[in-house]
Amino acid sequence: MLRRPLLAAAVLAPFAARAQAWAPTRPIRLVVPFAAGGSTDVAARIIAERMTETLGQPVVVENRTGSSGFIGTENVVRSPADGHAIVMAATGTTTIAPHLYANMPFNPQRDLTPVSLAFASDLVISITNSHPARTLPELVAAAKARPDSLSYASSGAGTTTHVATELFRLAAGIEMLHVPYRGSGQALNDMVAGNVHVMVDQISGSIGQIRDGRIRALAVTGATRHALLPEVPTVAEAGLPGAQCSSWGGIMMPANAPAPIVARLNAAVRDATTHGPVRSRMAAAGADPAHSTPEAFAAFIAAETEKWGRVVREARITVS
Repeated sequence: MLRRPLLAAAVLAPFAARAQAWAPTRPIRLVVPFAAGGSTDVAARIIAERMTETLGQPVVVENRTGSSGFIGTENVVRSPADGHAIVMAATGTTTIAPHLYANMPFNPQRDLTPVSLAFASDLVISITNSHPARTLPELVAAAKARPDSLSYASSGAGTTTHVATELFRLAAGIEMLHVPYRGSGQALNDMVAGNVHVMVDQISGSIGQIRDGRIRALAVTGATRHALLPEVPTVAEAGLPGAQCSSWGGIMMPANAPAPIVARLNAAVRDATTHGPVRSRMAAAGADPAHSTPEAFAAFIAAETEKWGRVVREARITVS
């Protein structure tokens, strides 16, 4: 009865050894397809420091911005799949953009190899102080009483903040006017000034304004309350479980990457995201460290792609 398990162990042992045999021979480029200082960039730099220690080669964060993350991601897509070029993939470019752009220069699920989820970030629904609503139900009631009286800001058409707000709007059954900006900074400034009413944003981006009392947080979009805003209810607690969502980041590399390289990088991400100091630093930045197998990450991407595609279709979102 023991012969089959022993045989399985004998077969798996050489594979496990091969999976750990690869090691980088030069610095690894971790491409962040967004600007330095943003939530994805901050999380990537924290993780890269620990991966450097684990892999024995520098993991260098390289910001390649432009075209909704396409430029940086395509750079990795077109790189050799030898483990020395990886990308911090994110919600918008990986799972939302395919539904908005007919001529994307790459297909995320075809042209990239999932390595591991790295972090997730809940969003926060906030309102300008000039509006009387103090809770999410009050905001929804005000929108229903006066359709099209509310406006919402986003960091740009087709971005995660835009589509996440549309998810909230659909779940609430309300109408709001979309006012897109070039980044969340200007959008937040206009919220403070009362020029727009609502914004669904990264917690890390809005928390300063919330803590200073310049805007009011009504709900967070995660499954549980967030440690940085423990007094703020979740969307489910506020009566809108259908608005639950998060943004995320994960490590991917070019298509057809050899299994031993994927396994070694996956192990490095697991080490980083379970390392106490890394977890503390990421939590302080509003990100929840995460890890997954490559297969689980691929399934997660597929599910997220389906989810956001449904929102894009139902909300009839288009970009110029």
